[in-house]
Amino acid sequence: MTALAKRTISVVVPAYNEGKCVDELARRLQAVFASFADRYAFEAIIVENGSLDDTYEKLLAIRTNDARFKVIRLQRNFDMEGGMCAGLAHATGDACVIMAGDLQDPPEMIPEFVAKWEAGYDNVYQIVTKRTDNSLFRRIAAQTFYWLINKISDRPVPINASDFRLVDRRLYEAFNAMPERNRMVRAMWTWIGGRSIGIEHERPPRFGGISTFNSFRTAGFSVRGILSSSYMPLKVIPVVGGAMGVASFVALGAFAIRAVVFGVPFAGFGTLVSLNLLLFGFLFVLLGLVSEYVGMIYEEVRARPTYIVRDVHGLATTVDGEQLALARRLLALAGHVATPPEASIAQPIPANGSAARASEP
Repeated sequence: MTALAKRTISVVVPAYNEGKCVDELARRLQAVFASFADRYAFEAIIVENGSLDDTYEKLLAIRTNDARFKVIRLQRNFDMEGGMCAGLAHATGDACVIMAGDLQDPPEMIPEFVAKWEAGYDNVYQIVTKRTDNSLFRRIAAQTFYWLINKISDRPVPINASDFRLVDRRLYEAFNAMPERNRMVRAMWTWIGGRSIGIEHERPPRFGGISTFNSFRTAGFSVRGILSSSYMPLKVIPVVGGAMGVASFVALGAFAIRAVVFGVPFAGFGTLVSLNLLLFGFLFVLLGLVSEYVGMIYEEVRARPTYIVRDVHGLATTVDGEQLALARRLLALAGHVATPPEASIAQPIPANGSAARASEP
């Protein structure tokens, strides 16, 4: 197979405060690349996600020694999803591997992913059989999350599926074309479809550094992920309201019969207070649910980018495709121009609404 005939596999790695991991990450990725040297070309797109340590400097040093490593530096931290989206928007491979930079997603699984891709699968993902460094609370929370999202979503997410996966070019291009800001990424891959298969593997501990996991922040992401994947909770509101209305009429009838048969009971101050607290409690829970959806609508309407690129190394830069597509859609709604078919395709987002700086170390 000649070099020109080789297909390319991209590897996208968001990295936040991974200064103690990136050298080992590069070494292990290079070993994987070498094992496919006669079959595939590789590019590694490392997205430096607003790190506070020396991650960026180390990535530039890695790129100096190996041009297959490309570096995107974001303006600030845009969370795992923002870094992932930035990398996917710049990927050019026939397939793309998405993995974390802390080496809890072992690069040595990539050959297994590639083998399944060669067998015709479009989406090959890791199923985490055991999390060695997770607390009991975090494991229970994860199981609860998967149970809940699969109960209310019409596209179930495989239990314990990881973001570590290989996706075919057709799938990640479809992902890039999806414009929403509130993303439950694992559910989005399920919605896109394609032949999918999971590979079981025990997740190892971090290679180095300190985890930035935050229970409250992750809980917020989980709630938004569930709500962005389904509007079933909104359907529950009239059901709960109707059930409580029926229960109120039944209770009213029972109290009326009791009053006729046994006479007017003693003053029911405690009962009335309890019922009011119960009803108002349900009311505010439902209002809180609606407010979450309204907040997500607000995020979508103001259409801020999911990431902003500060610098790129080794990658071509483009015009701000996502914001340009949004402007065209808004103008089309106002009746000024027709929306071209390609306007819905998201492109890499540069800094400050202009072309990002492309530089080489």
